[in-house]
Amino acid sequence: MNIGHKCWVIPDGYIPPASTGSNRELVSHDAMCILNCNAQDAHVEVMLYFSDRDPVGPYRFAVNASRTKHVRFNEFTDPEPVPHNTDYASVIEADVPIVVQHTRLDSRQSALALMTTVAYPAAAGELP
Repeated sequence: MNIGHKCWVIPDGYIPPASTGSNRELVSHDAMCILNCNAQDAHVEVMLYFSDRDPVGPYRFAVNASRTKHVRFNEFTDPEPVPHNTDYASVIEADVPIVVQHTRLDSRQSALALMTTVAYPAAAGELP
Protein backbone atom coordinates (compact mmCIF):
# COMPACT_ATOMS: atom_id res chain seq x y z
CA MET A 1 0.00 0.00 0.00
CA ASN A 2 1.14 3.49 -0.78
CA ILE A 3 -0.38 5.27 2.24
CA GLY A 4 1.11 8.43 3.71
CA HIS A 5 3.79 10.92 2.82
CA LYS A 6 7.58 10.98 2.82
CA CYS A 7 7.84 14.21 4.83
CA TRP A 8 6.01 15.19 8.03
CA VAL A 9 6.26 18.17 10.39
CA ILE A 10 5.53 18.36 14.13
CA PRO A 11 5.80 22.07 15.03
CA ASP A 12 4.97 21.59 18.74
CA GLY A 13 7.67 19.67 20.56
CA TYR A 14 8.17 19.89 24.32
CA ILE A 15 9.30 17.26 26.81
CA PRO A 16 7.98 18.19 30.27
CA PRO A 17 10.80 18.56 32.83
CA ALA A 18 9.30 16.28 35.50
CA SER A 19 7.11 13.21 36.00
CA THR A 20 4.94 11.82 38.79
CA GLY A 21 6.29 8.30 38.39
CA SER A 22 9.57 6.65 37.58
CA ASN A 23 8.27 3.65 35.61
CA ARG A 24 8.24 4.08 31.83
CA GLU A 25 4.43 4.29 31.59
CA LEU A 26 4.31 7.47 33.72
CA VAL A 27 7.42 9.27 32.49
CA SER A 28 6.50 12.56 30.78
CA HIS A 29 7.42 12.35 27.11
CA ASP A 30 6.91 13.34 23.50
CA ALA A 31 6.50 10.46 21.07
CA MET A 32 5.73 9.74 17.46
CA CYS A 33 3.86 6.72 16.18
CA ILE A 34 4.85 5.77 12.67
CA LEU A 35 2.82 3.49 10.43
CA ASN A 36 4.58 1.85 7.49
CA CYS A 37 2.07 0.11 5.20
CA ASN A 38 4.67 -0.57 2.53
CA ALA A 39 6.18 -3.90 1.53
CA GLN A 40 9.65 -2.47 2.25
CA ASP A 41 11.26 -1.06 5.39
CA ALA A 42 11.09 2.70 5.94
CA HIS A 43 14.35 4.46 6.75
CA VAL A 44 13.48 7.52 8.80
CA GLU A 45 15.48 10.67 9.62
CA VAL A 46 14.38 13.31 12.14
CA MET A 47 15.75 16.86 12.37
CA LEU A 48 14.98 19.04 15.41
CA TYR A 49 14.67 22.83 15.25
CA PHE A 50 14.91 25.25 18.19
CA SER A 51 14.18 28.93 18.77
CA ASP A 52 17.60 29.74 20.22
CA ARG A 53 20.13 27.31 18.73
CA ASP A 54 21.11 25.46 15.57
CA PRO A 55 19.15 22.40 14.40
CA VAL A 56 20.17 18.95 15.66
CA GLY A 57 20.08 15.69 13.76
CA PRO A 58 19.50 13.65 11.90
CA TYR A 59 18.25 11.03 14.32
CA ARG A 60 17.92 7.79 12.33
CA PHE A 61 15.88 4.61 12.74
CA ALA A 62 13.93 2.11 10.66
CA VAL A 63 10.30 1.02 10.69
CA ASN A 64 9.89 -2.51 9.36
CA ALA A 65 7.63 -3.20 6.39
CA SER A 66 3.92 -3.49 7.23
CA ARG A 67 4.56 -2.46 10.85
CA THR A 68 4.10 0.40 13.29
CA LYS A 69 6.72 1.82 15.65
CA HIS A 70 6.42 4.14 18.64
CA VAL A 71 9.49 6.30 19.16
CA ARG A 72 9.98 8.56 22.19
CA PHE A 73 11.93 11.76 21.65
CA ASN A 74 13.17 11.33 25.26
CA GLU A 75 15.07 8.23 24.17
CA PHE A 76 17.03 9.82 21.31
CA THR A 77 20.75 9.94 22.14
CA ASP A 78 22.60 10.21 18.83
CA PRO A 79 23.68 12.80 17.85
CA GLU A 80 22.61 14.15 21.28
CA PRO A 81 19.74 13.83 23.78
CA VAL A 82 16.67 16.00 23.22
CA PRO A 83 16.57 18.67 25.96
CA HIS A 84 13.65 18.67 28.40
CA ASN A 85 11.74 21.86 29.24
CA THR A 86 12.68 23.29 25.82
CA ASP A 87 10.45 24.12 22.86
CA TYR A 88 11.41 22.40 19.62
CA ALA A 89 9.92 21.35 16.28
CA SER A 90 10.69 18.29 14.19
CA VAL A 91 10.79 17.36 10.54
CA ILE A 92 10.45 13.64 9.83
CA GLU A 93 11.53 12.29 6.44
CA ALA A 94 11.37 8.73 5.12
CA ASP A 95 12.37 7.01 1.92
CA VAL A 96 8.87 5.52 1.52
CA PRO A 97 5.45 7.00 2.40
CA ILE A 98 4.58 6.71 6.11
CA VAL A 99 1.95 8.14 8.47
CA VAL A 100 3.09 10.04 11.60
CA GLN A 101 1.11 10.79 14.76
CA HIS A 102 2.44 12.93 17.64
CA THR A 103 1.67 12.27 21.31
CA ARG A 104 2.68 14.03 24.53
CA LEU A 105 2.23 12.70 28.04
CA ASP A 106 2.57 15.35 30.75
CA SER A 107 2.64 13.61 34.12
CA ARG A 108 4.01 16.48 36.22
CA GLN A 109 0.78 16.37 38.23
CA SER A 110 -1.20 13.39 39.42
CA ALA A 111 -3.99 14.48 37.02
CA LEU A 112 -2.21 13.37 33.84
CA ALA A 113 -2.51 15.20 30.54
CA LEU A 114 -2.31 13.33 27.24
CA MET A 115 -2.36 15.12 23.88
CA THR A 116 -2.23 13.53 20.45
CA THR A 117 -2.60 14.71 16.86
CA VAL A 118 -1.63 13.63 13.37
CA ALA A 119 1.51 15.44 12.22
CA TYR A 120 1.39 17.83 9.26
CA PRO A 121 2.09 16.01 5.96
CA ALA A 122 4.40 18.19 3.90
CA ALA A 123 3.88 17.84 0.15
CA ALA A 124 6.83 17.10 -2.09
CA GLY A 125 8.84 20.21 -2.75
CA GLU A 126 7.57 22.15 0.30
CA LEU A 127 10.87 21.72 2.13
CA PRO A 128 14.26 22.71 0.72
